[in-house]
Amino acid sequence: MSVSFPKGFLAAGVASGLKASGKKDVALVQNLGPEKSAAAVFTTNRCKANPILWSEQVIKDGVAEAVLLNSGGANCYTGAQGFQTTHASAELVAELLGVAASDVVVCSTGLIGEQLNQEKLFAGVKEAFSELSTEGGESAALAIMTTDTVPKLSERTSPQGYKIGGMAKGAGMLAPGLATMLVVITTDASLDSGSLDACLRQATRVSFDRLDSDGCMSTNDQVTLMASGASGVSPELTEFTQLLTSLCEELALKLLDDAEGASHSIHITTSGAASEEDAVEVSRSVARNNLFKAAIYGNDPNWGRILAAVGVTKAEFDPYNIDVSMNGVLISAKGEPANDRSLVDLHDKRVDVLINLNAGEHAATIVTNDLTHEYVTENSEYSS
Repeated sequence: MSVSFPKGFLAAGVASGLKASGKKDVALVQNLGPEKSAAAVFTTNRCKANPILWSEQVIKDGVAEAVLLNSGGANCYTGAQGFQTTHASAELVAELLGVAASDVVVCSTGLIGEQLNQEKLFAGVKEAFSELSTEGGESAALAIMTTDTVPKLSERTSPQGYKIGGMAKGAGMLAPGLATMLVVITTDASLDSGSLDACLRQATRVSFDRLDSDGCMSTNDQVTLMASGASGVSPELTEFTQLLTSLCEELALKLLDDAEGASHSIHITTSGAASEEDAVEVSRSVARNNLFKAAIYGNDPNWGRILAAVGVTKAEFDPYNIDVSMNGVLISAKGEPANDRSLVDLHDKRVDVLINLNAGEHAATIVTNDLTHEYVTENSEYSS
C-alpha cells in the first residue's frame, strides 16, 4: 500500500489521458491528520520546474494537507501558463478536499517544454479525488511512472507501532542534490515539521544522495515527507531517522535496479579516506566515469579506469598507495597490479568495487549502473 500504509492517509492513481499510452498518470495523496506536519527536499538544479517553484513555497510553514503528482509532462520551462496550471491544479485539490491551496504540494514528471493539458489534468484530479482510499497506494505509485518498468514501494513498522510508507519514481537522471526524481513518504508518527526536516535530510543524505545513475540531475526532483500523528506515538528522533533511512535506502536501490537500460548495478565504496566528503567525492568520480561504466557493461574489469577517475579528485591520498578490489578480488595494490584481472567475474548484475585510499578512517558508497546500448537508445528516442 506504500503511502497509504500508515494511518491517516488516503491515495489514488488514475489515467487522465496525459500519457498517450493511456496508462495511469495522475496521483493524489491526502493527509487526514490529526496532524499535518511536513518537510521536503528539492533538486539543487537552478533550472527548476513550476511544481518545484510552487512546492518550495508551500513547504515553508511545515504544513501539507496533500500531494498532487502527474506524469506525462514535467511542466518545466512552460512560462506563465505552466505556472498557472500548477497553481490552478493546487486550487482544485484544495477545493475538493476543503483545505488551503497553499498546503497542497505539487509534483510533475515527464518531458520538459511541453504544456500540460489542463482539461485532462483537472479531470484526472477530480477522478483521483473520487477514488481516494486506504488501498490506493499502489495505484498512486503506478501513476507517477515514466520510463520506470515497475512501481517502487516500501513500508516499515516500528516496534512502537507507528508506520512509514513510501513510493518513488525514477529510472534515469538520478544524480540528485538532496532528492531524486519524485518520492512521497508518509508516516503516522507524531513529529513536528522541524523534526521531520532534520530526519529527512539525514536520511536522504545517505540514500538518495548516494545514488548516481548517469550523472544527470533533473529539474523536477523532490522528496516530500508527511506525518499524520494518527498512531499517537512520538518516536525518539534517532530511532525514527534510522527507520526512515532504511526505507529511503530501499527505495533508492529500487530506482537503481530499474535504471534505464542497465545490465549491472555497481556499488562503489571508498574506504580509508581522510573524511567522509573525500570518500563520497572519490566514489562519485568513478560512478560518473563513462569509460569505467562502459567497461562494466562489457564485463571488463579494467581497473586502470578506476584509478584514472580517482586521480581527478581533490581527495587526500598518496596515488601510489591505493588498493582496488572488484567483486572481492584485489586487482591493484600500492601502484602495481595485484591478482590477475581475469579472476574477476562480472556476469552477475551486482558489481562491488572497493577503493582503499589508505589515508584515514572514513568510508562512503555511491551506487550507479553501467553504460549500455539500451540506455543510449532509450534516451535518444525519449521525445520522439
